[in-house]
Amino acid sequence: MSTAWKSRYALRTKNLKSSAIRELLKITQKPEVISFAGGLPAPDVFPLDRFQEACKRVLEVNGHQALQYSATEGYEPLREMIARHIARYGIKAKPENVLITSGSQQALDLIGKLLINPGDRVLVEAPTYLGALQAFNVYGAEYISVESDQDGLRTEFLEDPLRMGPKFMYVLPNFQNPGGTTLSEGRRHQLVLLADKYGIPIVEDDPYGQLRYEGEHLPPLVVIDRENLRRDDGYSIGNVLYLSTFSKTLAPGLRLGWIVAPPDVIAKLVQLKQGADLHTSTFAQIVAYEVAKDNFLDDHVKLIRKVYRERRDVMLEALKKHFPPEVTWTHPQGGLFLWATLPEGMDCHKLFDAALKENVAFVPGDSFYAGNGFAQEGSRHMRLNFSYGHPDQIREGIRRLAVAIKAQLRELRSVYAG
Repeated sequence: MSTAWKSRYALRTKNLKSSAIRELLKITQKPEVISFAGGLPAPDVFPLDRFQEACKRVLEVNGHQALQYSATEGYEPLREMIARHIARYGIKAKPENVLITSGSQQALDLIGKLLINPGDRVLVEAPTYLGALQAFNVYGAEYISVESDQDGLRTEFLEDPLRMGPKFMYVLPNFQNPGGTTLSEGRRHQLVLLADKYGIPIVEDDPYGQLRYEGEHLPPLVVIDRENLRRDDGYSIGNVLYLSTFSKTLAPGLRLGWIVAPPDVIAKLVQLKQGADLHTSTFAQIVAYEVAKDNFLDDHVKLIRKVYRERRDVMLEALKKHFPPEVTWTHPQGGLFLWATLPEGMDCHKLFDAALKENVAFVPGDSFYAGNGFAQEGSRHMRLNFSYGHPDQIREGIRRLAVAIKAQLRELRSVYAG
């Protein structure tokens, strides 16, 4: 029977692969393994009491609506709240500019469905978010990768790739996943100007923007697009689609994200979403609104920043203490991740196998590259998550990982010496 089904799969399924991270999470479920692999928020910062009260209140006061079908665009009070909240960052939007999605992963899928024909090119950072590649691959995307460094996407290398006519650019400006890097303000302006010059839209993915632990807030690309290019009527002619999520500020189990876009784009996305799931969970949306309202979310984000900053600092300190000098890493100003670079000749997959024997795990870096000559470069990197583990777990996990790295380095040196 399985063979009969296989012969009927659509062509778009031919090159699909499971998420490397999802597969790794199966391996790292053992309690003795300290995992830096998942992009998991800390469960100890979930506001459980607030959720319990909100669920009770919603069912008592608004239960019939919360358990009913609702509008595809999303729960209007929640959309209004999002519009008010992002206005603090200079993003001009009305509720009609906001579409609620089932997590930001669905937002990426809908954007792929909306924009990508088989063979269309998408310009991405190298490295970039694995989940975006997964979403876009379904629709037959090909990729143009542009190198990144400590200040984000290297905009000085953008002109030639933009002349190749990508359908759009996909960029994570703040505390990028996987690199932990932030696109500098100068590069943000240059990126927006080049996008306008070549007529290439930008998809700005900003799941971590509120989780800044040091430095000054930088203007979103969507704001620079409006201000630099005098798009003063808000979203009617914007060149940037903006995505974000409640997964990193409230809880990922809610599966609530959103797209902010011009009204005509929202209208088309709504049609696509209707074919996917009709609408995002009404109950989850109303509960999220009840939890977040009355400025609770602002105070809660301050708690998250405090906890994650401590864990980031603990990881940076442990890396400095235990890792050999041949290994380098980024210093994220926020977010959930940092990006470590191994010396030439080392392979992240061999290291992963060795690390598992030490009961510690990470994500090999090659998963975050879209090809285009960068695959080999990816084999020298690993993504480390610092938000999930307690400080003592982080210290011990980095110590274990250092044991595996030093053993691999000794082996590498003996090969070169021989």
